[in-house]
Amino acid sequence: MIRRLAIWMMVLLLALAAPAQAQNGQANGNLRLNVGDIIQVTLPGEEAFAQPLQIDREGRVNLPEVGPVDVAGLTVAQARDRVRAALAQSFRDLGRFNLTLRERRLLVSVGGFVRTPGPVELPAGANVQQAIAAAGGLSQGAQLDRMQVRRGNEVITFDYKRFLDTGARNILPALRPLDEIFVPASPLTGNVQIDFDARTLAAAGDAAEDRSAVRVFGEVQSAGSFAWRQGMTVMDAIIRAGGVTRFAGTEQVRVITNGEPRTFNLKAFLDSGNAAMNPPIAAGTTIFVPVQAEEVRQGPRVIYVMGEVARPGAFEVRPGTGFFDLLANAGGPTRFAETRQVRIIRADGRRVEPFDLGAFIEGGGGIPPALSPGDAIFVPEKTQQTEQASWLRVPPSRAVRVMGAVRNPGRYEWSNEMSLLDLIAQAGGPNERADTAGVQILMGDRGQTRRFDLRRFLAEGGRAGSLPEIRAGYTITIPELPVSPSDQRSTWVGQPAERSIYIMGSVGSPGRYAFEPQLSFLDIMSAAGGPTAAADLLNIRVAHRGEGRDRVSRVNLAAYFESGDDSLLPRVRPGDVIFVPDRNRNWLEQSPGSTVRVLGAVNRPGRYQFNDSMNLLDLLAEAGGPTRDAWQERIVVVNLSCCQDQASSFDLPAFARSGDFTRMPVVRAGDTVYVPSNTQSGWRILFDALRDVLPIISIIALIGAL
Repeated sequence: MIRRLAIWMMVLLLALAAPAQAQNGQANGNLRLNVGDIIQVTLPGEEAFAQPLQIDREGRVNLPEVGPVDVAGLTVAQARDRVRAALAQSFRDLGRFNLTLRERRLLVSVGGFVRTPGPVELPAGANVQQAIAAAGGLSQGAQLDRMQVRRGNEVITFDYKRFLDTGARNILPALRPLDEIFVPASPLTGNVQIDFDARTLAAAGDAAEDRSAVRVFGEVQSAGSFAWRQGMTVMDAIIRAGGVTRFAGTEQVRVITNGEPRTFNLKAFLDSGNAAMNPPIAAGTTIFVPVQAEEVRQGPRVIYVMGEVARPGAFEVRPGTGFFDLLANAGGPTRFAETRQVRIIRADGRRVEPFDLGAFIEGGGGIPPALSPGDAIFVPEKTQQTEQASWLRVPPSRAVRVMGAVRNPGRYEWSNEMSLLDLIAQAGGPNERADTAGVQILMGDRGQTRRFDLRRFLAEGGRAGSLPEIRAGYTITIPELPVSPSDQRSTWVGQPAERSIYIMGSVGSPGRYAFEPQLSFLDIMSAAGGPTAAADLLNIRVAHRGEGRDRVSRVNLAAYFESGDDSLLPRVRPGDVIFVPDRNRNWLEQSPGSTVRVLGAVNRPGRYQFNDSMNLLDLLAEAGGPTRDAWQERIVVVNLSCCQDQASSFDLPAFARSGDFTRMPVVRAGDTVYVPSNTQSGWRILFDALRDVLPIISIIALIGAL
C-alpha cells in the first residue's frame, strides 16, 4: 500500500513539473540572443559540438564544418531553426538536434586613461566599474567627472567621481553589448605623458601657486616654481632647477624682479668667483636661461669637420694636431658614414684629396693626410642600396651593374677588395628562377663577354682565384631558367640551343629542356614527366648530334629497369634528340621483319611485335585468343623468316591436353599465323590475307606439303 502511494506521488509531481518545464522552455525560446552570449548546440554523436559556442562581435556563431551563421538579435527558437537549416547542409541525422542559451555574457570596450585599454568580456548585468576593473583600473591623471559611454552615434556622459563618493548605482548608465567606455585625461596633465609620483612632482617644483615663488625656466634641467627664502641668489635658484644644460647661453641669463629685467653673466661669475656678481633676489623673481647663440667660428687656427660625424663643426687646432685628433673630437664617423670615400678639401678650394679610412683601419696601408688651418674634412653619407636611392650617388667609374635573376638588381658601388660573390650577395643573391650555371660578365668598354658556372663552383668548391675578375664598369647578368614550352610558349625561345635537349613522343611533357653535362639520360626523362603508359620502352631512340656525323642509338629502358645495368643507358649531350615511340603506333611505321602477322578467327587480328623470348601461345594471347568459331585443330604457322619458306600446323586442343611443347611450331619475327574458321569453305581468305607476303602458288605448295 505504501509503495503504491509513493508511485502515485511521483506521477503527480512529474505532472505538475511538466507544465513548468514547458513554460520555462517557451520563455527561453523567446529570449533574444546578444553579442557575447554562450549557446550550446546539441548534436549527439558529433564530438565537434561538445563545447559551447560564443556569439562573436559580428553577431555570428562559428559552427564546425559549416562556418559562421548570424544569430544575434534572434530569439532562441529562431536561432534554433536557422542553425538547424545550416547544419542540414552537412549533417543528415538532426532528429536529436537542440540549441539552448547557456550563459549571458557582455562584450564591451574600454578606452582612454586605463591601464590596459581594449575589449573586455563581462558577465551579464555587469556595470561600468566592473568593466574598468577588467581593463586594469584607471591610470593616474584620468578625469572622473566626464566619463562617457558611446553607443553607436549616442554619447552618454556621467560623473564617475560622484558614484565613488555616493555609491548611487543610478548614476552609472546600464551597459549593452558592444558599448565603448571612454575615460578622458584630466586637462591638468598637459600634453606630455608622465608618471605622477612624488619624485616627479618634486622635480617640477615645490612652490605650486605661491606668488612668492621663484620661477626658473629655459635651458635648465628641471624647470619649475620653487619656494623663495631669504638671501636666495640667482645661482641658488639655478642649482635648485638642476643646473643648466649644455646648450645654455650662460652669459645672457635674464632675471626679472618686480617687472624690471636685468642680465646675469653666469660664466663671468664662475670664472671670477666674485660674490658681488651674484646678489640676492627678491620673492617672485623670474629667471630665464636662453639657448646659446650659434656663432660662426673662424680664424687662423680653425679646421672644419663636416658630413657624417657625430658632432660636425669648426675646431681650433694647435701645432701637432693630426687627422685622427680632429675626427675623434668630432665624435667619429656615424653608422651612416662612407669611410671609404673621405675627402680632404684644401683651404685654397682648388684641391680635393681622397682618403680611404676603411682600408687604412683594416691594414691596407696609406698615410693619414696632413692638415692645415682652413682645410675641411668631409665624410660623405653611405650610399643607400634601396630601390628609391638615386643612381647618381654612385658615379659610373665606381659602379658595377647587376641584372637578371637576382633579388635586388641595380648599380652597386665597387671596390677592388670585393669579388663576384660579394657583388651577388650585395644584390640579395640569386632568386628561385636564377640559372647560376650561365652567369654572364660583360667586360666594360671592351665589349667582351665571359660565361661563368657559379653553380658548379659552389657545388664542387673552388679556389677564390678561379673566380672571374670584376672591375668597375662591368655588367653582371644572371639569366633565368627556361620555362617549359607547354607553360609559356613565348619564353622558352630565350634558351640557347647549345644547352638544350629535345625530347619527343610518349612522355609526360615533351619539349625543349635545359641540359648540363652533369645530368644523365634518366634526369632528362624525369624532367619530361617520364614515359606515358602507352610508351614503347623497348625501342627508345636517341639521335646524337654534333659528333661530326649523325648517329642514332636504341635504348631498351625496360631491360634497364629489370637489370639496373647503367651501361644500357646512352650518354646524352646538349643538342641530342630523344624519341619515345608509342606501342600502339601505326603498323606502317613498323618494319615487316620485326613483326608477326596474326590472321583469321582471332579477336584482334593484325601485326604484333615479336622477339625470341615469346612463343605461339604468347602471340595468340596478344591477339585476344581464338574466336568461338575458330578451327583450333588446324592453326597454320607460315615461316618466312628462316632460310626457306615452310608452313606447319598446330593443334591447340591437343596441346592443351598433353602440354607437350615439342609439338608447338617455332615462330619468329616476320612469320605469319593463320587461324581458320569452322565455317570456312575454302582457303581464299588466307590467300587474300597473304597476298602481300608470298605468291598464291607458293602458299598452295606450302600447305599441300602438310
